[in-house]
Amino acid sequence: MNRITKTGLAAAALTALPSLALAQDAAAPGFDEIGPYIMTTLLFCMAGFLVFFMAAGFAMLEGGLVRSKNVTMQMTKNIALYSIAAIMYWFMGFNLMYPGEFNGYVGTFFSPTVLDPVGVAAADAALDYASVGSDFFFQLVFVAATASIVSGALAERIKLWPFLVFVVLLTGVMYPISGSWQWGGGWLSEAGFSDFAGSTVVHSVGGWAALAGAIVLGPRLGKYDKEGKVHPMPGSNLALATLGTFILWLGWFGFNGGSQLAMGTVGDVSDVSRIFANTNMAAAAGAVTALILTQVMYKKPDLTMVLNGALAGLVSITAEPLAPSLFGSLWIGAVGGVIVVFTVPLLDKLKIDDVVGAIPVHLFAGIWGTIAVVFYNGDASLGTQLLGIAAYGVFTFVGSLVVWFILKAVMGIRVDEEAEINGLDIAEMGMEAYPEFSKG
Repeated sequence: MNRITKTGLAAAALTALPSLALAQDAAAPGFDEIGPYIMTTLLFCMAGFLVFFMAAGFAMLEGGLVRSKNVTMQMTKNIALYSIAAIMYWFMGFNLMYPGEFNGYVGTFFSPTVLDPVGVAAADAALDYASVGSDFFFQLVFVAATASIVSGALAERIKLWPFLVFVVLLTGVMYPISGSWQWGGGWLSEAGFSDFAGSTVVHSVGGWAALAGAIVLGPRLGKYDKEGKVHPMPGSNLALATLGTFILWLGWFGFNGGSQLAMGTVGDVSDVSRIFANTNMAAAAGAVTALILTQVMYKKPDLTMVLNGALAGLVSITAEPLAPSLFGSLWIGAVGGVIVVFTVPLLDKLKIDDVVGAIPVHLFAGIWGTIAVVFYNGDASLGTQLLGIAAYGVFTFVGSLVVWFILKAVMGIRVDEEAEINGLDIAEMGMEAYPEFSKG
């Protein structure tokens, strides 16, 4: 290109600048109005994708921590529970959890979600928030995570269909009702309870449901003898379990970061990045704490404890991932790691068989994280936090006990001894995850 041509192009550009400036001035008010809507919708979509990927993390973690004869069953449960959660949350869960004006305790049943119309105009959109589709999807992946917690704890001895019936009730009724108390503007929200991203609303709810199921179901055959001795049942693939943990760690950035619920201002975007950093720090602290503790207590580090230590750190920071400093996140996550190392053997002493350690990670660390809110959130009080913990515990644990006992009486929830010994892959699924191992 010669100099004359370049000069001509430059002159043309300078000539156009006034009209471009006028166009920008005219567009600026419109963008100021729709920009937050667009950015928050984008946040929900991106964060939702990450939390959706946690379904893969749960599947890989559980597939690695169960024995090889039960892996197909766990994979089936995980893809089925996510799919059921998606349908039930559309059918009534979303509007039951976010009913708008309601009595603060229970919303409207059987109200399917309706999306924004195709090509919705700015004048018809909820510009003060985000699109219905993005909000629905983001909230949906949280309820699926709750159901995944139950899946891992009850592995290796529960029948498929009774478990899936429980998932229908958990994702369509129980979780949305209790979730509405806090995130739907219900009575706990009015009381001042604080749970930013769900240490209690999501994780403890899954943990309480899992605890009730484990009590009704009973331990695996051979796990405990009459003298109370614990017989370890090592998982089939610790590499897979480690991959699952890293996937969950990644998904947690969406879990906590998306719970900022806004990305339309400089402050919102900065807060999302702060949440990412705090979330990562808590996970790292939980893992390192579990690593050191198991070395001291057992003379060798325990990989499964380290993995669960990281997850416990993540659960611990979930109730308040924004307000703490990086050091605050470190010590909150570290306490989560301590909780896992000491409560896993505590459950064994009580002969409560939790295959993957879901109850220590999600219930006990969830309770801790909800209490830890008071250290950095000046608007939270210990009494109100304990009230919320108790309310979710009583509602979910008692409700789950009732459901599990009914399922046990009507359908039977546990496979017979022969099926458990041979593995649920053959007994329940008719196929094996690793067929070459059994066929020589």
